[in-house]
Amino acid sequence: MDRRKISTLVIGIISLLLLTAADQLSKYIAVINLKNRASLTLIPNFFSLTYVENPGSAWGMFQNMQWLVVVLSFVIIVGVMLYFIRLPAGNKYLPLKAALIVLASGAAGNLIDRLTRGIVVDFFEFKFISFPVFNVADIYVTVSVAVLFILLVFVYKEDDLYTMKKENDERI
Repeated sequence: MDRRKISTLVIGIISLLLLTAADQLSKYIAVINLKNRASLTLIPNFFSLTYVENPGSAWGMFQNMQWLVVVLSFVIIVGVMLYFIRLPAGNKYLPLKAALIVLASGAAGNLIDRLTRGIVVDFFEFKFISFPVFNVADIYVTVSVAVLFILLVFVYKEDDLYTMKKENDERI
């Protein structure tokens, strides 16, 4: 592995750890300040901080099926990191690498909750629409998936992905 790939990998791992730590810190603050308390309204009829313990995954799916969600989270994190490592060095793939790190950070943040608490702590609530309460890791996942979709559909072409495969095959 060349020097640029190693430095990109180190920066990626540090970024993943920092983003995951920010998610965990936000959840710790929510537990300390919101658990067993009424919602804290920040913008009336629009946005509140509401403590919710979610035993499932996104929007409460897979309730009480922690083992499945834990396995899926591990698969996502490992798959994302393997893809990250296979990407060529250089600025061309930095947006893709950044989106992958943010996605892995979101999966890791909620995985930590599932493994340590048995639930995921959610606390952001939009009152003006009927939308589930969510957390920082959920924002990471949602935004990164949207960015990945845009990148893979509108930015990177088939030749870019073929070049990635070709460069990796030549190293073997």
